[in-house]
Amino acid sequence: MSNPTVLINGAGIAGPSLAFWLNRAGYRVIVLELAPGIRPGGQTVDLRGTGRDVVERMGLLDQMRARALEQSGAAWVKSDGSRRAEMPVTAFGGNGLVSSLEILRGDLAAVLYEATRHDVDYRFGATITGLEQDENGVIATLANGTRLPVDLVVGADGPHSAVRRVAFGPEERFVRPLGGYHAWFSAPDTVGLDGWFLLYQAPGGLNASMRPSHDPAIAKAGLAFQAEPLDYDRHDIDEQRQMLVERFAGAGWHCDALLAAAADADDFYFDAFAQVHMSTWSAGRVTLVGDAGYCASPLSGMGTSLALVGAYVLAGELGPAEHLDTHRLSSALARYEEVMRPYVDRCQDLPRGVEGYAPMRESDIVITAAVMKWCQRWPFRSIAERKWFTTADSMALPDYR
Repeated sequence: MSNPTVLINGAGIAGPSLAFWLNRAGYRVIVLELAPGIRPGGQTVDLRGTGRDVVERMGLLDQMRARALEQSGAAWVKSDGSRRAEMPVTAFGGNGLVSSLEILRGDLAAVLYEATRHDVDYRFGATITGLEQDENGVIATLANGTRLPVDLVVGADGPHSAVRRVAFGPEERFVRPLGGYHAWFSAPDTVGLDGWFLLYQAPGGLNASMRPSHDPAIAKAGLAFQAEPLDYDRHDIDEQRQMLVERFAGAGWHCDALLAAAADADDFYFDAFAQVHMSTWSAGRVTLVGDAGYCASPLSGMGTSLALVGAYVLAGELGPAEHLDTHRLSSALARYEEVMRPYVDRCQDLPRGVEGYAPMRESDIVITAAVMKWCQRWPFRSIAERKWFTTADSMALPDYR
């Protein structure tokens, strides 16, 4: 008999990570990706805590270090560029706002892809549009009409997951807005970052940021703002850019330059700050991993760790391919949720949320900077570390070897 086949929708971080472990366990793995290839570039993500432990167990940590960005730390700036507060990369043992190992999302995805592409069937320009399942398997219908018989389908396709929509229901049932929006894109470094992640907060719930990339002339930029849910077309980039102009034009610091860069950026991305909350991540022979099932939002800084750890735990609980049957599959998916749920709950706990990232009032902006400054000093350091900077280490990885 042929080995069980697992179909993964999404080739971001969670999908290739899961493919890595499943291939090792003897499964036949197919990964679908809507984009024409692995998405390059992207913003900076960190490898810390349990997520970093997963990468080390994959044997890929040295490759990640080779692609890591040189970081100095984070600083909160005023309109004139002077600094309200700084948090160097060494703060909290390298687990502060900027971690000791930061890598561009595209570089992380590329390493995972290279580690799996010779053993995994990647199909680009493809996604799932329909699922039919019984106790013996699943028939997945793709956008081009292809029908694939598989043993398990995994949605690793982000907070707007197509698999979740088909298998569990409409997005509105599971996606919880947090009260704001964010845009990410590349922009000329008009500041001279020198390794620093700079954050500018302006009254009205605005946050503009710039952080380093591999090219010293280019910054990874962000514009974020507080707002109640807005009615807009997720596929209309021009409309999204105009929403930014209406809020950030004349807002100070380098906001006008960032708006000009956003207007031309070919990597422009806009979305709501939101979390995904579900009572279960599995339905029969369909399950979810990473942002598709438990997005914590970019505000948490834990999306990469959740993707890496979730993939590791799901594959570990499924166990060797030759042992998989209907009963074992059901118990494995239940155990996957049992192991991951406490970690997900911890990562989704955002004490200040959008309000802390983009305060409405000048007084709150001043307080935020003061908190970031004083939390690094005695006697507040140990308290702040336990409250804000130990989440990544709050789960001990099971040993499935």
